Amino acid sequence: MIFIDGLGVGEKNPKINPCCHQEFQFFNNFIDDDSETPKPFGGIALPLDATLGVAGLPQSATGQTALLTGVNAAKVLNRHLQGFPNETLRQIIKRESILKRLKDRGKSVAFINTYTPIFFQLGPEVLERRLSVTSIATLAADFPFFDFEDLKNERSIYQEFTNQSLRSKYPDLPIFTPQKAGKILAAASRNFDFSLYEYFQTDRAGHSQDMERAHAELLKLEQFLGAFLEETDLASTLVLLTSDHGNIEDLSLRTHTKNPAMTIAWGQGKQKVIQELETILDVTPTLLNYATDC
Repeated sequence: MIFIDGLGVGEKNPKINPCCHQEFQFFNNFIDDDSETPKPFGGIALPLDATLGVAGLPQSATGQTALLTGVNAAKVLNRHLQGFPNETLRQIIKRESILKRLKDRGKSVAFINTYTPIFFQLGPEVLERRLSVTSIATLAADFPFFDFEDLKNERSIYQEFTNQSLRSKYPDLPIFTPQKAGKILAAASRNFDFSLYEYFQTDRAGHSQDMERAHAELLKLEQFLGAFLEETDLASTLVLLTSDHGNIEDLSLRTHTKNPAMTIAWGQGKQKVIQELETILDVTPTLLNYATDC
């Protein structure tokens, strides 16, 4: 599962939507275009509702909790919550996250993202109120977080997979091209029954309202995805890319959007999985059912 923060399906309007650029092959889905553009590697795209039936703009804490647990976090709080999960959401994640539930069923699972040294120096107990949904889910599943040694040995990749943002502080880290990072993720994921990777530079680019920056992020992602899929055995592997809410697809706004979350499935079982998805709440139960059948 590849989670791309803040990637929605927007209008086919190149003035506000960087996904309209002609070189994009994965992200060229639009809410005002009924035609179905074939995706590379046989991918099937569909939009998933991210509003969760609650008024207001979808936000990260509630959206990601819903995505990775199947629990309607916004309904529980009666509002969308931005930023990091509060105590109520943390308890939901600890009980219901897809990582924990798959591990409890005897599956090997991993959150493939690399963490920086400060995380290990302070410890998750100190950082609890500033932990993301994915970090809390990893803690609940009780398996190790990947560190810089894992990154150097190509067992994990950073949330900004080229490592450019880390080099000023950690000059000994390698620089990865998007293609190299995609190949590393493909190889690392073969060691587990279920792997999760999170990329959130898209959400930051969307908030910036900078078309050049947004285009660059999407281009890196396209290159990364292409290399990842090329190195993945799609005859025996299901790949699901999805998001928690819209953002980068409408640069006329500094905020998130109510647009559906962009979702693409590749590989084994993609047809069955796609048929079971309507909202981001369906992702976890659908993947749990898929894992049970495997």
